[in-house]
Amino acid sequence: MSRGELPGPEPGERTHPEGRRNGQGIRIDPEAEAERSAERAVLSALVTHEPGVLAEISGLFSRRQFNIESLTVGPTVDDSLARMTIVIEEPRSGIDQAKKQLEKRVPVISVRELDDDAVQRELVIVKVNGDSPDQVNAITDMYDGQTLDAGPRTVTVEITGAQQKIDDAIDAYRQFGIRELVRTGHAAIARGEAPTAQVSEPNQAPTEAQVATEEVTDD
Repeated sequence: MSRGELPGPEPGERTHPEGRRNGQGIRIDPEAEAERSAERAVLSALVTHEPGVLAEISGLFSRRQFNIESLTVGPTVDDSLARMTIVIEEPRSGIDQAKKQLEKRVPVISVRELDDDAVQRELVIVKVNGDSPDQVNAITDMYDGQTLDAGPRTVTVEITGAQQKIDDAIDAYRQFGIRELVRTGHAAIARGEAPTAQVSEPNQAPTEAQVATEEVTDD
């Protein structure tokens, strides 16, 4: 070994670890890199009913780049509280992270991921061409809908139901030519006696005002 050389094999004789590396030369864990399959989750968040809460929550999801399918908000039986129903499609790790981030927000009182059997409904208003009003009415009756407006050129109908029913109804109306449509997004509530929010007195019939607040620590 000549002066100034380091001990060890020649560059061509050195072993090279398998796997990809990022721009800084750090080896990428193939399991961490593997794409996780996305799941659909319905999150119900009870929040204080005050200005700016919707902007704060939607901004949180935007910054974290969570894939939101729909977000709805409305008052509850308690005028000081509002309920958000958020439908997201993320890998399980992303869903858990979304819940943790929601729980850290000051206006958020309670967050629950609802079970698959939760009562879920959505409303859609569809405006179609009015060339075949009788056929439009037949489709509306088939999906238990309601005609909101009918004129010589357009017919506007309303359908309420689960997501699949709404999707099927929209597909059925396409034959008439859909001019416009608007969907409300999901509203959901736990089935039976199970509370949608965590409550302080679970053995009694809970009200929204009985919701318990849990302390959440930062990761």
